[in-house]
Amino acid sequence: MAFSKVLVANRGEIAVRVMRTAKALGYQTVAVYSHADANALHVQFADEAVCIGESKVSESYLKIENILNAAKLTGADAIHPGYGFLSENSGFAQACQQAGISFIGPTPHAIELMGSKRLSKIAMIEAGVPCIPGYEGGEQSLEHLTEQGQKIGFPLMVKASAGGGGRGMRLVETADDLPAALATARSEAENAFGSGELILERAVIAPRHVEVQVFGDTHGNVVYLFERDCSIQRRHQKVVEEAPCPVMTDDLRKQMGKAAVAAAKSCNYVGAGTVEFLLDSEGNFYFLEMNTRLQVEHPVTELITGLDLVEWQLRVANGEPLPLQQGQLQLNGHAIEVRLYAEDPSQQFLPQTGSVLLWQPAGSDQQLPNVRIDHGMTQQGEVSPYYDPMIAKIIAYGKTREDAVRLLARAVEDSVLLGVNSNKQFLVNLLRHPELVAGNTSTAFIAQHFSDDVSLHPVNADFESLSIAAALYASSGDDNDQVWQSALDLPRVIKLQIGEQTYGLQALAKDDGLHLSWNEQQATLQILHQQEKLLTYIWEGVRRRVAYVQQSDTLYLDRANGNLTIQHTTYAPPASANTAGDGQIRAPMDGAIVNVLVNAGDSVSKGQTLLILEAMKIQQQIKADVDGVVAEIIGQVGQQVKKRQVLLKIEVSIE
Repeated sequence: MAFSKVLVANRGEIAVRVMRTAKALGYQTVAVYSHADANALHVQFADEAVCIGESKVSESYLKIENILNAAKLTGADAIHPGYGFLSENSGFAQACQQAGISFIGPTPHAIELMGSKRLSKIAMIEAGVPCIPGYEGGEQSLEHLTEQGQKIGFPLMVKASAGGGGRGMRLVETADDLPAALATARSEAENAFGSGELILERAVIAPRHVEVQVFGDTHGNVVYLFERDCSIQRRHQKVVEEAPCPVMTDDLRKQMGKAAVAAAKSCNYVGAGTVEFLLDSEGNFYFLEMNTRLQVEHPVTELITGLDLVEWQLRVANGEPLPLQQGQLQLNGHAIEVRLYAEDPSQQFLPQTGSVLLWQPAGSDQQLPNVRIDHGMTQQGEVSPYYDPMIAKIIAYGKTREDAVRLLARAVEDSVLLGVNSNKQFLVNLLRHPELVAGNTSTAFIAQHFSDDVSLHPVNADFESLSIAAALYASSGDDNDQVWQSALDLPRVIKLQIGEQTYGLQALAKDDGLHLSWNEQQATLQILHQQEKLLTYIWEGVRRRVAYVQQSDTLYLDRANGNLTIQHTTYAPPASANTAGDGQIRAPMDGAIVNVLVNAGDSVSKGQTLLILEAMKIQQQIKADVDGVVAEIIGQVGQQVKKRQVLLKIEVSIE
């Protein structure tokens, strides 16, 4: 069915990315947005935009009726679901069809079949696609699942049939651990997906995660556009994605491609899809699942094939045959992608929320032509607690894998995100790890090689960073000139604080710059140009630049060893005793309370979990910081709370 106006039922970077191609093909575009996204980039980018409800996804981006009303209001005759949200909801695809709107994706039947790990595995076995031995039966009592797990043997994977992103998934090492793993996986699956159906599979230890991009049209054609290796994962969530797979051979590629096409043909697949496999060290591969949508990591396939997969989606949805047949597809070079998140790796990757004071993607000056950055963030925006904390996808292309990896590390390092913590340094260190550079990766890579990387610990201050901060606080900031406070004509101490740590630097202004000493180290820093968000300076004879944002006595600094937030405390009053360990239990992030595990009057011990807070699809355990008795519970289940808000008070035990 021909269409002329495309509504993108999504937000952020994928909404912008889809609209960019739709516009290039001459289609009008419509954005939908929640209250929290009123000023978002995808809203500004679209030709028209409609507010579809409150900030919570259940009241906006998951509200089928509101999205269809937006299409009716704007005259949109096609809907692209992006990924996540309703993209794999067969009811949404069906509702679009019933409303006479083209759904840019597969049929409701294919979505429903492949959305169930249990039913899709049964279908794949019938289609002759290699599958991992396990249990995918309809009898779902915990007793029966326990019995089947004993038959399969250990180690064993418990998986939510409707799941994804690592939720509802457990690795079980022994029989004793199975009952608890089944119960928690079922509970998590019911909360996340509305279905507690589980499957069991023999665990394939330290495999590669290799997925094949497939495409089908309404004329019966199905092709595969080669593979992507997504082996490096954290908590079953992809961290690094690349194409092609470093260990792929021509013969293995054809075998996996043939199996992926068979999987797609088994359900008369139309549009873009991904068939995921586990590849063991001996070259055996097993069907994992099929994603009936465009993948987050689709850009790496686009870069090695020179194709626009969203263009293919739009053409197929318009009834056109696939633009190319299998023999016409070519693979050139190597592409690799990482996801930049607003999260704190030093706190178990705790999601971060709040204002983005400066977002400056690498290559915006066109000096990195083989770098692509897909994002939905304005230069100064907001990271909301309501949605996934991904800021951007950073992708690099090279003639060789070594070129691509080296360039991507540079692109991540050159991207500036200030105001919220990010996983930037974690990604840079990961991309420069010798084993990753050599291509020796598996799903166990981070646990084996990266579990104690410096990026997983709080950022340590270095002398140069502290000196930059001291110089900025001491300078009046006239552009292209250096004006020091007269008080620095004599040596004095400038006090700075990073986290809980306080630093004192001795500073003395001279004609050649600011002379600083700290921890028996001495150096000279000279400011050359102090612009609003970029400082050019000379440090010990070397000219450098650093991005920064200064707000009163708080400085946000983009440094090679991670983002630093530095407080100027020279004139601050002495810190109060109301700090960590005082029994005032505060929210570590914006979010919603989903469970309170204690009652007023309960005795609790330090480290005991008190509440569960959820933000951006991630649940965080809030623990006691002291031994004592629960004096007051302030936060209630369902309540939306702000970062640092007091949730519970403990009366401290006095020995």
